[in-house]
Amino acid sequence: MKAETSMADYVDRVCREARTASRELARTRPERKERALRRMAEVVRSRSSDILTANRRDIDAGRERNLGESLLDRLQLTEARIEAMAVGLEEIAGLPDPVGEVVAQWRRPGGFEVGQVRIPIGVIGIIYESRPNVTVDAAGLCFKAGNATILRGGSEALHSNLVLAAAVREALESTGLTPDAVQVVETPDREAVGALLKRNDLVDLIIPRGGRSLIERVVRESTIPVIKHYEGICHVYVHADADLEMAIRIAVNGKVQRPGTCNAMETLLVDRTVAAEFLPRIAAEFESRGVAIHGCRETARRIRVAAEATADHYRTEYLSLICNVRVVSGFEEAVEHIQAYGSNHTDVIVTGSYGAARRFVAEVDSSSVMVNASPRLADGGVYGLGAEIGISTDKLHAYGPMGVRELTAKKFVIFGDGNLRE
Repeated sequence: MKAETSMADYVDRVCREARTASRELARTRPERKERALRRMAEVVRSRSSDILTANRRDIDAGRERNLGESLLDRLQLTEARIEAMAVGLEEIAGLPDPVGEVVAQWRRPGGFEVGQVRIPIGVIGIIYESRPNVTVDAAGLCFKAGNATILRGGSEALHSNLVLAAAVREALESTGLTPDAVQVVETPDREAVGALLKRNDLVDLIIPRGGRSLIERVVRESTIPVIKHYEGICHVYVHADADLEMAIRIAVNGKVQRPGTCNAMETLLVDRTVAAEFLPRIAAEFESRGVAIHGCRETARRIRVAAEATADHYRTEYLSLICNVRVVSGFEEAVEHIQAYGSNHTDVIVTGSYGAARRFVAEVDSSSVMVNASPRLADGGVYGLGAEIGISTDKLHAYGPMGVRELTAKKFVIFGDGNLRE
């Protein structure tokens, strides 16, 4: 961090450098962007030892601060996770470049052509917590879409984020592009966030990733448009016509595979017609994996539970090995529960009924609706987007995992031949 007279001056410089870089990126050819992204992957791999050393500093500091295990899991980097970042950059590099894509084109009666073309958004600020991989994913995705990025990670991941961002900037510079395309707010001072959120003259979009308190602060203070996702309160509904073996596999994967993520299952809804058979089986699976059950009264009559589930439980994103279980009278009650307590993230039905599947897809208003699949699949990389900048639970202008195309806007382009309005 360079010496500045004030935090506002420091943020002003960062924003201005990003704005200047965004103009260069907007005219950068696709092949140059692809080459730079592949170079980013190479540098990230080559800096693996430095990245792990910096991450250990963050992990050690997190343990001293008594961060929970789920937060430490999101914070921790491993060789495999670093490799996944590099692979993600290579996948982004191989995606079609969205900038300049003609989305639609038509001819008007006056003889002129109207078209819509994808363009970069400009400068995107990413404010995030815990996960250092966001530094690389966000930088790569925004860069592919022709946007400059201002990254402000959480203080708990400061050392990891700085080393990762330095690797990305090194790759840009080594390929003849401005490193200012990826800016990092190098201070953990919360004042920097407040200053950034007021720079609607230089920043076009803010994307917060983190807990509810962070996102609520960003929404409250920002003068810049915000795309957000508050929580991942994801449901799996075991329908009356479900294959119960499949339902068990999906529920276990959804809860246990990585419970500290936003696409982990938090509530399991079980149709009353299959509850007597299904509940003891899933309870045994959960018990063997250390999952504590918060169950409704009917659930508690059939299996042992750690606590009786309440409305507050149903509204909680645990991010840990705790799962709500509720018996529902049928399809309508399951959908009503999701509408009342869901977060528009990811919801699943397990069923062998084509009609029930179609109704679920039509009536559940979530950004990802799944039939006979684990909610853990809700991810930009898994969907083939290369990686994701986040999962939007807004509908303006993106909904669900946000990849490269969701980081562009559209402008109208008109070709005429002296056309006038009469």
